[in-house]
Amino acid sequence: MHIVSGIKLLVLTTVSIFLVSCGPTARFTYQQSDKVAPSIVDFQNDSKKAESYTWDFGDGKTSSDKNPNHKYYLSGKYEVALTAKKGKKEKVTVQEIFVDAPDICLLALETDYGTIIMHLFDNTPKHRDNFIKLAEEGFFDGLLFHRVIDGFMIQGGDPNSRDAKAGKPLGSGGPGYQIPAEFNKENVHIRGAIAAARTSDSMNPQKKSSGSQFYIVHGKPLEESQLRNFELMKGLNYTDEQKRIFMEDGGTPFLDMGYTVFGQVLEGFDVIEDIAQAKKDNRDRPIEDIKMQINVIK
Repeated sequence: MHIVSGIKLLVLTTVSIFLVSCGPTARFTYQQSDKVAPSIVDFQNDSKKAESYTWDFGDGKTSSDKNPNHKYYLSGKYEVALTAKKGKKEKVTVQEIFVDAPDICLLALETDYGTIIMHLFDNTPKHRDNFIKLAEEGFFDGLLFHRVIDGFMIQGGDPNSRDAKAGKPLGSGGPGYQIPAEFNKENVHIRGAIAAARTSDSMNPQKKSSGSQFYIVHGKPLEESQLRNFELMKGLNYTDEQKRIFMEDGGTPFLDMGYTVFGQVLEGFDVIEDIAQAKKDNRDRPIEDIKMQINVIK
């Protein structure tokens, strides 16, 4: 009897050792502070017995952090996969995350320097709808910021800039059409304003916009006296908030009512700053190509 009991004890002990040495488990939870794109998701890793982790966020981005956070720029359904690894053993768990479309027109402009979130205005519908159409067709993807002036603006959208060799003159290309000007006194050239490039007044007295070329204002801070002069020159009456931004963050008010402002940057001012300070040649083209990709957030 004692011998049999000893055998049973040995078997139980062996099973216990086997269970203890099993591979990792993979589990996670998450929190979304806002389910509307762009949405930041915080992930809590609840895996056990793992030595390393690989996250696949379902949008082409990955991470090896234990508890990462991730920003989804586009709306949609994403399958998030967490792989927990220990030695040669691994476990995978998958959950779905949903990101809702925003109520306003937003686009994500991606560069090697980071992502810029742009809001396009409803009071410039021709420019808004044209820009969305081009973005959805992939027109902007791979184009360059071909003209960059620190303290002024960063400009792109010339289709001739795609794969352009160094030193090639750029800035004259487009989709083959122009857009009628849509001037609004409430749309001004504060820092981060998105506006349409165009040819000079002598060639274009109606101030029609380029069909694809645009610029984002970098600008310099101004004095209140300067703003008063521009108000008189342009027939404008800047709001207190616009004055504050012009004086604290900067802008280019001398362009107001001369070029159509059709949007505003909401996020990514640090990206604008980095691009504005890039090294350039004598044509203001960055020495190292700065490519863009634009997606509509919907």
